Amino acid sequence: MRDPVRIGNCSGFYGDRIAAAREMVEGGAGEESIDVLCGDYLAELTMLILAKAQAKDPAGGYARTFLTQMEQVLGTCSDRGIKIVANAGGLNPAGLAVKLRELADRLGITVRVAHVEGDDLRGNLAAITPAVGEVEPVSANAYLGGWGIAEALGAGADVVVTGRVTDASLVVGPAAWWHGWERTDWDRLAGAVVAGHVIECGPQATGGNYAFLDEITDRRYPGFPIAEVAADGSSVITKHADTGGLVSVGTVTAQLLYEIAEPAYLGPDVVTHFDTTSLAQQAEHRVAITGATGSPPPETLKVALNEVGGYRNTMTMVLTGLDVEAKAAFAQQQLFDILGGSDSFAETDVRLLRFDTPDAPTNDQACAHLRITVKDTDPRKVGRAFSSAIMEIALAGYAGFHTTTPPTSESAFGVYRPAAVPRSSVTQVVVLPDGERRTIADPPTGSVPAAKVAGCTAAAPPTEPTCRAPLGAVLGARSGDKGANANIGLWARDDAGYAWACEHLTVERLRGLLGPEAAQLRVERFDLPNLRALNVVVHGLLGEGVASSARPDPQAKGLGEYLRSRIVDIPQSLLSAT
Repeated sequence: MRDPVRIGNCSGFYGDRIAAAREMVEGGAGEESIDVLCGDYLAELTMLILAKAQAKDPAGGYARTFLTQMEQVLGTCSDRGIKIVANAGGLNPAGLAVKLRELADRLGITVRVAHVEGDDLRGNLAAITPAVGEVEPVSANAYLGGWGIAEALGAGADVVVTGRVTDASLVVGPAAWWHGWERTDWDRLAGAVVAGHVIECGPQATGGNYAFLDEITDRRYPGFPIAEVAADGSSVITKHADTGGLVSVGTVTAQLLYEIAEPAYLGPDVVTHFDTTSLAQQAEHRVAITGATGSPPPETLKVALNEVGGYRNTMTMVLTGLDVEAKAAFAQQQLFDILGGSDSFAETDVRLLRFDTPDAPTNDQACAHLRITVKDTDPRKVGRAFSSAIMEIALAGYAGFHTTTPPTSESAFGVYRPAAVPRSSVTQVVVLPDGERRTIADPPTGSVPAAKVAGCTAAAPPTEPTCRAPLGAVLGARSGDKGANANIGLWARDDAGYAWACEHLTVERLRGLLGPEAAQLRVERFDLPNLRALNVVVHGLLGEGVASSARPDPQAKGLGEYLRSRIVDIPQSLLSAT
């Protein structure tokens, strides 16, 4: 039985901290050195960005910043025997592999580069369900698993780049290779999925974007996370010594809850049952993850489709002082009279954003924003014709008129659609350093079982008097996007807090706390007792995905913090405990 494999993350998205790869590789020595450097560069929006780049340059379509990082660390990784695994290949993993070989030659380094392909379905759309419509997607990618990565590493590759594999596959593949797992080692694979889910977003696991800011006493830039994955699938999450941030049960819980839905988390290699997972603080900046169970994956693979949705433009008018609502109504009337009515556009979104306070002590605190977004398939209608119309009322409209930006031009936007495809229509292929192509076999599949509930906490909810306080006084939150849906993970720091949250935060109460925009939407709540957590999914809040959403917060990143700010009746004992 081999020692745990130490997998360090150096990227949570395309555009993340460039220096993270060098810091991860050079930050540990001896036993603290990592075995594998991984990086996640792909999100739903990123695939659209890469499709636009590839349309301009067919040789592109990959994350160019990855090459910058590799120039800094490729030599050190070669010297230390550190493997590199990343999904930076995007829409062109073969092209990125070529660029890596050219980089290695220029640096005088001998490395064996492999790549994984088969996820790009743009040439094979027929099997996708729901069926692709008349608008052909600019990207169509199935989510592959980790076995192609494992095959490449087993064949001696030093660097493996992929297209659209699941984020967690960047850990599952190396762990399966390191420990020699089989495709039916469901619990081990599930444990690796959990570890991969924790470290995939970089410093979000080490104190970044963390609700309880007072717990982060080391305010330096957080060290990126490391997962030590053992042969049984359990893991320890940590970071390099003398780096900023925090690794605690809280920070790991927050990331475990990020952008998931029901506890049975479907993946291409295994269904991971998040409600069976337990966390424990093993030592300072070391959190143990145990107990994850898995079951066979479904017969279909998830597909992410991105289409060009049209063109959009947004302008924001500032309203100051008195009569804000009347001024906003007057501005809308004048603007749409000039433009021929709001229904002259395919879609119009008008939001009055109230930041103003009565008798404000400063000018800034007396301001509200009227934010107007228009969309259409005709770029001329939403371009300068729209933004210049707003400027036409500058001297003819409400008192104090000004805008946050000068007139702007239109921009293209994309529409994200989730879909599925039978495994039989997808062929995962690993291209080895010598050019050999190997087809990767699928694991056994099965029906998706109901999640195994670990059992509710034995603590009874407190019954003593309550007082009005922010929900965030007792609960942490982290939120994000899943296509059209918003996800909010909520967790308590003790059993009493969790018992109260289970009783108090009914679906209807949650819908009310989330405000008018959630009033008519489907809201689901899933309980994860092992984590003292609730996961809330708000369906349809983000419209047709981040690239299309007109919300000021299109990825729902701040939704959890908004929920924590709401004032509710909280038992006094819970407040005194914090």
